[in-house]
Parts: sequence; structure tokens; C-alpha cells
Amino acid sequence: MAIPDYESIMLPLLEFASDGKEHSLREALDFLADQFRLSEKERRELLPSGQQSIFHNRVGWAATYMKKAGLLASTRRGHVRVVDRGLEVLAKHPSRIDAHFLKQFPEFIEFQSLKREKAREEPHIGGPEGETPEETLENAFQSLRQNLANDLLQQIRNSSPRLFEKIVVELLVSMGYGGSLKDAGEAVGKAGDEGIDGIIKEDRLGLDVIYIQAKRWENTVGRPEVQKFAGALQGQRARKGIFITTSDFSKEAHDYATRIDTRIVLIDGEQLAQFMIDHNIGVTTAASYELKRIDSDYFSGE
Repeated sequence: MAIPDYESIMLPLLEFASDGKEHSLREALDFLADQFRLSEKERRELLPSGQQSIFHNRVGWAATYMKKAGLLASTRRGHVRVVDRGLEVLAKHPSRIDAHFLKQFPEFIEFQSLKREKAREEPHIGGPEGETPEETLENAFQSLRQNLANDLLQQIRNSSPRLFEKIVVELLVSMGYGGSLKDAGEAVGKAGDEGIDGIIKEDRLGLDVIYIQAKRWENTVGRPEVQKFAGALQGQRARKGIFITTSDFSKEAHDYATRIDTRIVLIDGEQLAQFMIDHNIGVTTAASYELKRIDSDYFSGE
């Protein structure tokens, strides 16, 4: 079963709280996950930020919407209980509770009006029906990031060999390899062995080295190219290598790299662009936003 949207969660959540007792959202999460027969993988699946599970986020927003409509009350942080209006709604045995259903309550209409006003001020905010605000925000972020990665990869493919070499050097140093940028820059491109484009230190002390193959290709890199690189590594008695391309690798290339004793990491164009974004290579910050939540410790320390 797919993870239910927050509107599908509302009625089961209200029914769970119908005994009138205070319940934590943690209790509700476990109960609802069982009721919806979610697998362990579905229960653990995270939002793109990796900060919260999708199901946890949707249960939280289902509770928020019903609190805004006056069906649930917040007793303390992360805890709710049903109120009279919620019990009255359940007594009518509704088949579903969703945003349309909640519009019969003035408090919810007021809440929705405030949301619509914000949407008019910032028209780019707002996602598909059933999507929580965090999901809308994070999906928009991921979409912008993917567009940036695509543009970045095109720039790399159009760059000169010297600039591509510079990109590889700066990225590997930013990721913690090669010691200083000066040392790394001298190492890459230094080797003259067939199938090897450069050598870089694995750590700042130079206790081990990594051999590099970097290709600005449009076509898929197949097994023969990776096999040739592996042979060059064996000729140097090297144990580790990184093969970077602006295109991608075939399944046979990936399978081969996982079966040999020599450790070869394959980085395709998509991964290269994502690494560059993560390590601020060739990109600059256009805007920064912070998503904040209540600090419960602040209010509990009276």
C-alpha cells in the first residue's frame, strides 16, 4: 500500500482519539501505520530533506488541520485529544474527512483564508491536493536543484579540457582528498600511463593514492573502458580508482566494477553535478531559507 495523503489520515486519526484521552502523535503514528498496513520501508521513507518521515509529516498535518477546524485540541507539544465537536462529527459517521469537509467550520475557513492570502503573495508556493506544506516546499526545492544540476552538467560538457580538469581537482579537494589545492593540481594530469588521467592523495598525509580517469563524453561508458582503467591500475599496483564521466555508465560497466578486487568508484554526470552543488563548485547561493519549529524547551523552562 502507498503512503496515504494527509486527508486520508484525518478520519482514522479522529477515530483513534475518540476515547477522549490524551494521545501522543507517536502513539497515533504506530496505530495508523498498522491500520494502513504500511511496510517498514514505507514507515521509514523520508522527505527529501531527510529530516522527517513522510508518514510522520502527513499525520502531523492531518492533526493540524483538524485542530484548526476545532475537532481536536492540542494538550501539550506532540499530544492531542478529541473535543466535543470532534465527537459530534464522528456521531454522524462520515465516510471521509478532508479539507472540503472541514470547510463547514468557520475556524477552518478563516485558516484557509490566511493560507490563500499567503499563496497570493507567494504564488509559487502551493502543491497538489493532499500534499503537506513541507512536501510542497521540499519538492519545489528538489525540482529547482534538478534543473540546476541539468544546467551545470551542460556547462561542464561545453567546457574546455583544462576547465574540466580544474573542476575535478577542486571537487575532490573539497570532498577531503588531495591535501592542498596546489598539491592536488600538480598531481592530476601528471601520470602518463595509458588509461590514467591523474593521481591524487587519498588523505592530507598522503598515506595512499587514488588514480583518476576523467572523460567528457556524450556516449555511455561501457565495460571495455572500465576494464581498461582497471588494467592500468593493476599495472601501477594501485588498489583504488575513480572513474568520472559527464555521461553515464552501462549496467555491464557497473557490474564489472563491483566484481573485481580493485576498488573503482564510478561517478556519472548526474552524480558529478550533484556533488558540485553539495560542495559549492561552479555554483553560488541565490537565496537561503530556514524552516523553524517551536522550541518546546523554551516554554517548559518557566
